[in-house]
Amino acid sequence: MPHRLLCVTAHPDDESGAFGGALMLAHRAGAETRVLCFTDGQAAHFRGDVAAGEDLGRVRREEMAAACAVLGVTGHEVLDFPDGALYQQSFEKMAGVVVERMRRWRPHVVLTFGADGGVNLHRDHTMISTVATAAFHWAARPELFPGELAAWTPYKLYFVSTPFVSVRERPELDGSPTTPWSLTLELGELAARKAEAFGRHHTQQGVLKRVGEDRIRQMKVERYLLAAKRGIAPAAEDVSMLTDIPADEG
Repeated sequence: MPHRLLCVTAHPDDESGAFGGALMLAHRAGAETRVLCFTDGQAAHFRGDVAAGEDLGRVRREEMAAACAVLGVTGHEVLDFPDGALYQQSFEKMAGVVVERMRRWRPHVVLTFGADGGVNLHRDHTMISTVATAAFHWAARPELFPGELAAWTPYKLYFVSTPFVSVRERPELDGSPTTPWSLTLELGELAARKAEAFGRHHTQQGVLKRVGEDRIRQMKVERYLLAAKRGIAPAAEDVSMLTDIPADEG
């Protein structure tokens, strides 16, 4: 039975820009990969030539589907929570959604943002971090969000670590605290495919122009912090996301 990996994100393009390398490496290793995205990105600053609102949301859903195909993602889902306003939503409701998906999909590895908010310190990313972290632990407890699906305990939770900080028109935030890392993924030739996947997000190409070529080159390496793991163990550098997971688990 293959390993399973779930990536919990906030916006279409997160799966490519932040997690694309990990998703491709897991796919290459034979793992099933899924992406759960909470919004369709209607509040994005960059829109290409698409109008705001539902039209942009529809286009960004299509862009994400194309990007996931490049990354070899087994399946993805885009929810209808409001872009830019996740901090105003019910934490219980959002956590319940992730718990339900974890119990249904039974991932061994879960990826999400760190509480810093990722490369642009986005508060949606911070909310997704806290929601996914709670769900990672709560999915194992049947008294929480009881239903027809059996409780499930994932093996590992990883936070992505940003290679730089770039907040639009806020250069004073470049030195903000960020998530450290315990695992480094050298993408090698997959870096070009990661760029290709992000390129499927045509409405978001202004992001690349804003951050510049030097910082884009830094995205050829992905860094992750092992934030939680089954059992009790000291913190240590990790060798691989799929290390120490029984092949026949689940």
